Amino acid sequence: MRNMGTLDRIIRSIIAVVIIVLYFTNVLSATVALILLALALIFLLTSLISVCPLYLPFGITTCKKK
Repeated sequence: MRNMGTLDRIIRSIIAVVIIVLYFTNVLSATVALILLALALIFLLTSLISVCPLYLPFGITTCKKK
């Protein structure tokens, strides 16, 4: 069941790409870099499958109503 709208997916993807670029250009380093890189990968994964597990318990959805 999808719970992420298009804008939500685009924003998450942009944030993930920015974090990944900062990581590979060595702007981010140490533990913070690894934590943000993990967050970026989670953002990309949730954007691809259109489901945010954190939205589920709260009944949140950013999908447009049909």
